[in-house]
Amino acid sequence: MATSSNKDNLFQYKGCNFIKNIHQLEHLEKIHQFEIKETDVIAVTYPKSGTIWMQQILSLIYSNGDLSVVQNKKAAVRVPWMEVPINNFQDLPSPRLCVTHLPYRLIPKDLRKGNGKVIYVTRNPKDIAVSLYHFQNYVTFLESPTKFEDFLEEFIDGNVIYGSWFDHIRDWYNHKDEFNFLFLSYEEIKKDLRTTITKICGFLGRKLGEDKLDIVVEECTFKAMSINPMANYKHMESKNQNGSFLRKGIIGDWKTLFTVAQSEKFDKIFQERMKGFPFKFTWDSK
Repeated sequence: MATSSNKDNLFQYKGCNFIKNIHQLEHLEKIHQFEIKETDVIAVTYPKSGTIWMQQILSLIYSNGDLSVVQNKKAAVRVPWMEVPINNFQDLPSPRLCVTHLPYRLIPKDLRKGNGKVIYVTRNPKDIAVSLYHFQNYVTFLESPTKFEDFLEEFIDGNVIYGSWFDHIRDWYNHKDEFNFLFLSYEEIKKDLRTTITKICGFLGRKLGEDKLDIVVEECTFKAMSINPMANYKHMESKNQNGSFLRKGIIGDWKTLFTVAQSEKFDKIFQERMKGFPFKFTWDSK
């Protein structure tokens, strides 16, 4: 259930928290029956884990580095959200590209048959918590948290948009064998963008010449995306004129808000909730 700081902005559908003026119950109820084609590509993330990055990368890979695609169309039009009725990806010509924050249990049943390709991008949860805190203080469609200490408790308990990070990543990873599945991390994309884009191309069966790859890498840097109005979501109404949708894009920003006590408490919960999870998270840029 959404907590008091979010209760006016969120509603629940099958245990997942959605945003009232963005998501529609009628659309969410249809997703389970969506047809998924072999050529579909779905990038899955928990919020603040590199979703816009994937919209930019996929757009450029499938346009063979054509800059006009990312300069003339907004990211959400090029690679729309599965759970948002505007720019419905079902209406796109193949190959259809989309992104989603949906938990595993709410995805189209066709996807579990192995149709399409799934790219899951994870990020260290401390950075997600800080990024989501700043995000809620920026966008108008979510309540501003009173203070980070309270917000962190909500994040840990899953009382935020899309629910628990712990449940999201474990459920998707535990069912990865049901999909044509590529697992990536935000941190590896940040540390070696070129290698990661090459890996994604290999997974998708797409080939880019070195000159085209150079273009894609350059246009997918945080610097390039942050000044591209078709990628940086500047069109969204905000509470803070000095803020931005794409804020820092760094590894280890959690250290700017977490106290030592909060970090130690989170580490303990993380060890309990993620016990046995076969992935080593990167917590700083070193």
